[in-house]
Amino acid sequence: MEFKYTHEIVEGKWQKEWKKKGIYKADNKKGKKFYTLVELTYSSGDLHIGHWFAWSAPDVYARFKRMQGENVLFPVGGFDSFGLPAENAAIKRGVHPADWTERNIEVMRKQFATMGPSFDWDREVITSRPNYYKWTQWLFLKLYDAGLVYKDKVNSNWCPKCKTVLANEHVENGCCWRHPDTKVVQKKVEQWLVKITDYAERLIWKGPASAKGFSEAGWPKAHKEGQNNWIGKSEGVLVQFPISGFQFPIEVFTTRPDTLPGATFLVLSPEYAQSLIKLVPQNLEKRLSKYIEDSLNKSEQDRKREQKTKTGFDMGILATNPVTGEQIPVFVGDYVLSGVGTGAIMAVPGHDERDLAFAKEHGLAVKKIKPDKALWQKYPKSVTYRLRDWSVSRHRYWGAPVPIIYCSDCGTVPVPYEELPVKLPRDVDYNPTGKAPLATSKSFVATKCPKCGGKAERETQTMDTYVDSSWYFLRYIDPKNSKAPFDKKLVNDWMPIKVYFGGSEHVHGHTLYARFITKFLHDQGYLKSDEFALKRVNHGVVLGSDGAKMSKSRGNVVNPDIEVKKYGADTVRTYLCFMGPHENAAPWAREGVEGMHRFYQRLWRLFNQKPVGVDTGKMRNQAVQRVTKDIESMRFNTAIASVMEYANHLKANGSSKADLITLAKLIAPFAPHMAEEVWVNVLGQKFSIHQSQWPKFDANLAKEEHSVVIIQIDGKTRGQLIIDNLQLTKEEVIKKARNNEKVSKWLKDKKIKKVIFVPGKIVNFVTH
Repeated sequence: MEFKYTHEIVEGKWQKEWKKKGIYKADNKKGKKFYTLVELTYSSGDLHIGHWFAWSAPDVYARFKRMQGENVLFPVGGFDSFGLPAENAAIKRGVHPADWTERNIEVMRKQFATMGPSFDWDREVITSRPNYYKWTQWLFLKLYDAGLVYKDKVNSNWCPKCKTVLANEHVENGCCWRHPDTKVVQKKVEQWLVKITDYAERLIWKGPASAKGFSEAGWPKAHKEGQNNWIGKSEGVLVQFPISGFQFPIEVFTTRPDTLPGATFLVLSPEYAQSLIKLVPQNLEKRLSKYIEDSLNKSEQDRKREQKTKTGFDMGILATNPVTGEQIPVFVGDYVLSGVGTGAIMAVPGHDERDLAFAKEHGLAVKKIKPDKALWQKYPKSVTYRLRDWSVSRHRYWGAPVPIIYCSDCGTVPVPYEELPVKLPRDVDYNPTGKAPLATSKSFVATKCPKCGGKAERETQTMDTYVDSSWYFLRYIDPKNSKAPFDKKLVNDWMPIKVYFGGSEHVHGHTLYARFITKFLHDQGYLKSDEFALKRVNHGVVLGSDGAKMSKSRGNVVNPDIEVKKYGADTVRTYLCFMGPHENAAPWAREGVEGMHRFYQRLWRLFNQKPVGVDTGKMRNQAVQRVTKDIESMRFNTAIASVMEYANHLKANGSSKADLITLAKLIAPFAPHMAEEVWVNVLGQKFSIHQSQWPKFDANLAKEEHSVVIIQIDGKTRGQLIIDNLQLTKEEVIKKARNNEKVSKWLKDKKIKKVIFVPGKIVNFVTH
C-alpha cells in the first residue's frame, strides 16, 4: 500500500461511484425524515471560496445525520437563475441571458461535484426554466385569487443604470446594490405588489414558542430581532389636529399621547404635504413644491440618513393642539416617511432631543410639561407597522412573466391555470431603456382574452427573483411533478426544514418572504406548518489572507479550483470548517490549509500501519462523545480539533482495528473521499462508509477521571485544584479549594458571602 495519499486519484473515483450507486438519494417512503438545506445558489458563473464555505459545513452535517440513521434530504445546489445580474452580464457579453445562464449552470454543476457533496442529484431546481417558473406563476395567481395582489403606481426606488425598480433591501447607502456608484432616485412607477402587510402581525417573532407550539429557539436572536425591527410594529393612538380654515384634520399616530400638551408643531412627510398644497399661502407654494420635489427624489435611505440635519419647510398653515387649544405651525420634513404611522408626526421638543434640534433650527417654542397618562384613554388605540407591501414586478426581461392579460372589454384578466406557463419569448430587445423589454415582442404581447376571446395584450413586467426563491424548498421535495408544484402529502411528510443554512444578509429579504409564502400556503390548505424551517444557521465570511474582504483589486481572492487541485477537496472542506466558528468571519491562511494537508497525510500513514491490540476504549469514547456533540451544536472547528487529538493519541500509543474503524467514521463527514478509501481498501469494510452507522459512545466510559478546577476569589484566579471526579462531593471540592495553600492566604480575615460552583471547572469565593 502506498503511504502517500493521492487525492488526485481517490477523489474522482469515489465521486463517480457515489453518483453511480445513488447512495445519497432521499427515500420519499422511508420514515424518520430529515430535511436540511442550504440557500439557493445564484448562477453567477463560477464557485468562489465563499460558496465552498457556505456548503462545506452543511454537507458535514447532512452526512453526520445520515450516518445517525436519518433519512436525509439534502438537495443539490439548485440555481436561482433569473435576475438582473445575469441579464446585465449577458448584455455586456453580447449573448442571450438564457444561453449565458445555462452555460454558467453547467460550469457550476461540475465545480459542485469536485467538492464531493452528498447531494441528491435528482432533485435539482433551476428557477429560469419553464418547468419551475410555471409554478412561480401559479403561486402569483393563487395570491391574486386570494386578493393579496394588486397593481399601483407608487413612488419607487429606481436605478438609472439598471433602469428598473429596486426593493428597499437592494438600496445600499443610497445607491444600487449592483452599481455602488449609482445613486438611486425616486420615481412613480406602475408595479405589482403583494399585501405582505396583511401578514405583518403573524410574521413577528413572539418569543420562545408560538401559539401552535412552534419553537422559535432554533432561529438566531439577531435574525429574529432584525425581522421584527423591519416589520416595525408600534402601538399607540390616533390624534386629530384640526387645521384652520379646512374641514379635514391632520391625523397623527403617536406612541406618547401623554406628552400631547407639549406638542408645539407638526411635521408632515413630503407625500402627505402634497395633499395640502392648496392650503398653503400663494407666496410659499412654488418654494414648497420645489422642497417636496427634491425630497421625493431622494431614496428612503438618504432621507433617514440625513436625520442629523433635519431639513424642513414651514408650510404657512396652522393646526390646533386638541389638548391645549393652541395653534401650532405645520412643517414638511424630508426625514418623515409616508409609510411610518400616518406620515405626520407631532413634535414635543421639551421631551425629545430630535424634536428639540428641529425646534432650535427653526426658532420654535419648547414647552416642558408633566406627562398626563389619562390622555391614553381619550384617543382611539391604533397599531402601525413599518413594513411595506412587497413590490414583486420589474421592468426587465430576465424573469418569470407576470401571468396577467389586459382586455379592453373585460379589463384585467388572470391567465387561466391550464395555460401556464406563460413562456419568456426570445425575440426581445432586452437592452435597458426604462420600458419593459417584453413590450418589444409582438408575438408575446398580442393574445386573446381568456374570458371573451377578443383581442388582448399580455402584461410585460416580469417577477422579481425573490418570488422565485420564496418557495423553491417545496419544489425540491417533488421536482418532477408536472401536474402540481408539489404533492401535498409528500411535502407535508418532509416539511418543515429541520436545519436551514444561509447568509445573515437575508434577514429582511429572502427568509422573510419565505416565511410569508409558507404562511399563505398554510392558510390555503397546502401546508400543515406555517413556518418553513425549524432552525436557521447563518454562516460567516471567508476573508483574504490579509484579513480584508476578498476582492480582485486587493489581489486576495482565493480560487477554490486551484486549491482543490493542489491539496484535494477533503483538505479544503476540512480547513474551511476548522478556520473558526461557522457563523464568524475568518481569514484564509496559506499555512492553515497546508497544515491540514499534512494532517491528512499523517492520518493516511496511521491508517496503513498494522493495528496493535491496545485498549483505547476510554479515549475512543471520549473522542466520539466530543465530535458527536460538537457537530450537533454546529461547532465544526472544535469537532475537528477532537479528531486531531484522538489521531495524535493513536499515533503515540498505538491503535486497534476498532480505533481505526472509529477514526474513519469520525472523519467521514469532513473528508468523505479519504474515509471511503480507507474504509473499503485499507480496513476491508463493505461499501459505503457513508451508509454505515455513526459510532455510539458510553457516557460512563467517556467521563474524565480527573478535572482541573480553577479557584477564584471575587473573579480573580488564585490557584487550581486537581480533583477526582468519581469520588468528591461538591462540599468536599469547596473545602479543598478553601484550604488550598495558595488560596487560603487571600481568604484570611475575609467573610465569604457566596460560593459559585461550576462542577469540574470553577470554585469562585465571593467576599464583597
